[in-house]
Amino acid sequence: MIELARARLPAGRFLLADVLEAEFEAESFDAAVAMYMLFHVPRERQREVFRRVHAWLKLGGRFLVSVSENDEAGYTEDDFFGVTMYWSNYDLGAYLEMLDASGFNVDEVHYVGEGYADADSRAQTRHPVVLASKVREERAA
Repeated sequence: MIELARARLPAGRFLLADVLEAEFEAESFDAAVAMYMLFHVPRERQREVFRRVHAWLKLGGRFLVSVSENDEAGYTEDDFFGVTMYWSNYDLGAYLEMLDASGFNVDEVHYVGEGYADADSRAQTRHPVVLASKVREERAA
């Protein structure tokens, strides 16, 4: 995906890193995108992802993140297109509250499909995608 992005935006800066391990200076980015990755992070660490991204964004910076609509405890799927995959997520309301508490304003919520249908239901799976802006510092817990 990074190769495709570089081909389309040669002047862009693209990084591959673990969001829970990466270190960046505060307010060093105008925008961040987290598509189809948050639900592979353990639930108990997902708020930390929001806090970290918030710290890295400039005031007014934008954050585009796909989340889940349903609450699910963590589980591992042994054969997800040939690989073992970990999943865990909160519901959309919980994510919107976490974003707000982290200092983001939720600007828009849209739904996107995954591009394949679930074999059991034959229905397209959809995920909420949230566009948020950094508007203030994180609220005290």
